[in-house]
Amino acid sequence: MGRFCRSTAAIVLFCLHAAFARGEPVTLIFAGDIMLADGPGRAIAAGGDPLAPFASTLAQADHRIGNLECPVATGGQPHASKIATFRAAPPTLSVLRGRFDSVSLANNHSGDYGHAAFGETMRHLANAGIAHFGGGHDLAEAHRPLWIAKDGLKIAVLAYNEFKPRAFEAGANWPGVAWSEDDQVIADIRAAKAAGADLVIPFMHWGWEKETRPSERQKTFARRMIDEGAALVVGGHPHVTQGADMYKGKPIVYSLGNFVFDGFDYPEGRRGWLLRVKLDKSGVLLWETLAAQIDDAGTPWPVPGAFTPCGRGGDAVISECQNR
Repeated sequence: MGRFCRSTAAIVLFCLHAAFARGEPVTLIFAGDIMLADGPGRAIAAGGDPLAPFASTLAQADHRIGNLECPVATGGQPHASKIATFRAAPPTLSVLRGRFDSVSLANNHSGDYGHAAFGETMRHLANAGIAHFGGGHDLAEAHRPLWIAKDGLKIAVLAYNEFKPRAFEAGANWPGVAWSEDDQVIADIRAAKAAGADLVIPFMHWGWEKETRPSERQKTFARRMIDEGAALVVGGHPHVTQGADMYKGKPIVYSLGNFVFDGFDYPEGRRGWLLRVKLDKSGVLLWETLAAQIDDAGTPWPVPGAFTPCGRGGDAVISECQNR
């Protein structure tokens, strides 16, 4: 949790630590890419726990959301046109159970082993008691929001992928992920509001890999989503963090980077963020990012002393908070 805060304009604004302790209605945590094959999978098979260093942090939230960057299955065949494909063994979900309440499937690796493995993934998640969204057995289910309800507050979280191959997109009668078509995303935001959502949060899989700044497309569409009613916008996919903005007093966190992932030989690929946000019916009250340093096995570790973006709802500028 951040104790010491500073603005990007070098003006000390406030300390989030006391504010987060006040017990506001709902605390959400978002994590970036969680890939449970390869190094993390081997560590879990050997009795390790890649999430152990962040277990206490995750336990402090009302609902924890991550991007599951791989199918979890035993069947299927690797996609022939992809350079990198991932498939995690079903027992790896044991480390998510009790740490993550839901995962997005809207990414460019959920379909790495085909429709059968995608369906198997959904079954294993259901058996583990972990909700999924941003993907489903058909197009309608893929675009269905994740609903979070607590103390009279209703939050709808929507997830979309916009990175190839589009062959992973769900259809009217076949499984897959929700694809990011601008007008459809806006229609889904409006539909969620009409269905009773107090707050709507898009969780986007977008942006160019290794780019540490968001593209103009990301910035423009994030603002459009807020104009259409989003309370904040969260993103991932580039395997690096991409900074944050405030727009009309609402935060945009363009990319959380990696969380549980190995195989990156550049420093930015080994540093990710968790996003912790407090909300009530008025929207975002407080938010902060928490740095994670990823080791060779793909395990994330807290980084005490790191300064990462944070702020309050309604602010005009981004602050920075020192992780403890």
